[in-house]
Amino acid sequence: MSTGTRDRHYTVTELLRRFSPYLMRYRGMLVLDLFCASLTTLCDIALPRIMSRLTNTAMYDPAGLTVSLIMRLALLYIVLRAVDAAAYYYMSSHGHIMGVYIETDMRTDAFRHLEKLSDSYYANTKVGQLMGRITSDLFDVTEFAHHCPEEFFIAAIKIIVSFVILSQASLPLTLIIFACVPFLLIVSVRLNNRLRSASKKQRVQIGELNARLEDSLLGEKVVKAFTAEDLEIAKFEEGNQTFRKVKTERYYAMAQYSMSTRIFDGLMYVTTIIAGGLFLVYGKITAGDLVAYILYVTTLITTIRRIVEFAEQFQSGITGIERFLEILDTPAEITDKEGAYELQVKEGHIVFDHVTFEYPDDHNRVLHDISLDIRPGENLALVGESGGGKTTLSSLIPRFYDTTQGRILIDDQDIRDVTLKSLRSAIGVVQQDVYLFSGTVFENIAYGRPGASLEEVRHAAVLAGADTFISELKDGYDTYVGERGVKLSGGQKQRISIARVFLKNPPILLLDEATSALDNESEIQIENSLAQLSQGRTTLTIAHRLTTVKDADRIIVLGRQGIEEEGTHNELLKKKGTYWRLWNGVRETATAEAAG
Repeated sequence: MSTGTRDRHYTVTELLRRFSPYLMRYRGMLVLDLFCASLTTLCDIALPRIMSRLTNTAMYDPAGLTVSLIMRLALLYIVLRAVDAAAYYYMSSHGHIMGVYIETDMRTDAFRHLEKLSDSYYANTKVGQLMGRITSDLFDVTEFAHHCPEEFFIAAIKIIVSFVILSQASLPLTLIIFACVPFLLIVSVRLNNRLRSASKKQRVQIGELNARLEDSLLGEKVVKAFTAEDLEIAKFEEGNQTFRKVKTERYYAMAQYSMSTRIFDGLMYVTTIIAGGLFLVYGKITAGDLVAYILYVTTLITTIRRIVEFAEQFQSGITGIERFLEILDTPAEITDKEGAYELQVKEGHIVFDHVTFEYPDDHNRVLHDISLDIRPGENLALVGESGGGKTTLSSLIPRFYDTTQGRILIDDQDIRDVTLKSLRSAIGVVQQDVYLFSGTVFENIAYGRPGASLEEVRHAAVLAGADTFISELKDGYDTYVGERGVKLSGGQKQRISIARVFLKNPPILLLDEATSALDNESEIQIENSLAQLSQGRTTLTIAHRLTTVKDADRIIVLGRQGIEEEGTHNELLKKKGTYWRLWNGVRETATAEAAG
């Protein structure tokens, strides 16, 4: 999360304003839901009037209290109950479904935005936090979207109608009763802010706990290899105890909030008993009206209590919306500029024109004033010590990062002027850190070109030297590879990732240690396949093992000061410079290992 977005404070008004467009997409369902909500209030509002009618008739007109009257009032209440049941069914079903639709829309928008964010964002954000934001945080939005307008709408109807009806019976008594409401509102607002703060802390800590779980479980082999189970348990327990403290703080805030409402309940009833009793003594109100009064006050208190109880759900929903907006308000650093056009790759000529790059978060300068001309169809190798910027330089071509200064051209087209989709579609990348998606072998290879047939996928696997081992798997190309490809060896995963690029068949190749995880026999197979794939394509190969690039058309030695040397393998050896030292270091190490 960018610092500016993380530190931003959203007001409740702003959160509701930003949320309203999602709600308005389903305004038809919302209006019908609120209409049904108004129908469900009829029974609550009508019952005190019915009881008042019966009580007053019994006391002041006993002859009028007939079976016929009682049955008519009972039938009226039965009809109201039937309407209430039908309306409540719609609220419980379609009202919640509306919330699900809104939750789905918000999650889609959040994921789409996450897909636009650059590598620097993910380098500084825990995946566990993001998962919490687009799953559990938005679960509460479903309830919020349904209940928030519904609960406040019902409360408004009941309060207004109660005030009007009670005022007809006794305006002074009504004003005395409603004078208690502002005190509740003042206390509620203050305690509500505390509850919101506690709710957000809890959500943040849930994300931290998810991140800790993900980190530990995905690295379980390393944990076992270093017998670090106790260390991981201790780290998890620390996070778990922090979560306990945060959640406890939230429940204290919630308890204070609930306690204030119970005190308010008692204050309302005491006021009704004292004032109502005195009004009855002095003949200012009838017994039937006092019964109705008590029932309406009970309805009013129940309504306010529901609003208070809803406050927990309200704060959960508001917190979910806030954490959702923090994602949406994180700026996408790398986007299509206005007027961007489709990249047209005719030859694959790549030019680095005085390129400088530093990471935006820590301003660590990796590349300084790099000028490099990669000729069409050339197989260019980048070598050098770790930390020299080889991988960073290759990452600038598909715009995983943007240059700090200078520009990169492909066939005389500035890559910042073309669309990201057309740029990245023209580039095939085999990364050092192989990533396979949870799914089948077929699905992972076909990721290079969605919609590819089995024959096309198999042909790509053959070129990558992967078809033999895939055919020997239990289910062949339908074999499930596990999360991150855990069911396959490192070499097998590497060959599948290379097959993915063969299938994509791009005009530009970026190979970052493409054979690093392979044994000698597999490496020879892949090198032959890559040599075939590289024919007529511009290829940038990054390697630490110099033996893999000695046949490259040109080798660039990249150091902390920039390009130190360039030439063919033989030319660089004759210079007896950095490359010569690196090569002899590799040869000496290999000789020592062989002797060992």
